Amino acid sequence: MKAGPGDVMRTLLFSVCFYGATVPMVLASLVAMPFGGETFRGVVERWAALHRWCARHILGIEVVVEGRIPQGGVLVALKHESFLEAIELPLALSHPAIFAKVELLRIPLWGRAAAQYGVVAVERDQGAKALRKMIAAAREHIAAGRPLAIFPEGTRVPHGERKPLGAGFAGLYKLLALPVVPVAIDSGPLYQRRWKKPGRITYRVGETIPPGLARPVMEARVLDAINALNPPGG
Repeated sequence: MKAGPGDVMRTLLFSVCFYGATVPMVLASLVAMPFGGETFRGVVERWAALHRWCARHILGIEVVVEGRIPQGGVLVALKHESFLEAIELPLALSHPAIFAKVELLRIPLWGRAAAQYGVVAVERDQGAKALRKMIAAAREHIAAGRPLAIFPEGTRVPHGERKPLGAGFAGLYKLLALPVVPVAIDSGPLYQRRWKKPGRITYRVGETIPPGLARPVMEARVLDAINALNPPGG
């Protein structure tokens, strides 16, 4: 759908307000690090809340949640259509530990804050050694009562498309032995990379998938659930 003048103006204003505020908030998070986890966590959650506010009041995007996302002791598998759901994770979940590609942790300043918050680096081409590091980090977060969050497709997927899950997701499922909470998200049509559009974005929480299932069964159930908001045949 072609962007109109209103979409362009709203997106430009959103970019100035949100990304302009992001730089001082990243600096504030670094300053907050020595003062304890709760202070630092509060800065991160305010950043996510600022994004939600800007999306709602500048872009005209309303976010609604269908169902309830369990907190702690679960692996939350989310559809990934846009940057919106990545920014929203500290708001959508309760202090999640987040699996993300290692390149994000190399961003100056932001990467340091992300590592402190509990982002677990995903090194896609490093094989079993990288998987062991991820499992060890994940178990530390589980012991602290934090839910784990992952985009199991491994990258952003356009709305309406359905792609296989990343190879590492099955390894995490097997070795962590956690229930999986799948979440469908339809952010792609509105929260586009260039010009964003007003409307409603839905998070739909699927039925919890127990640990211990055979890989093909688990993957089929996760794929069906995270694509529940795709058009038929997507």
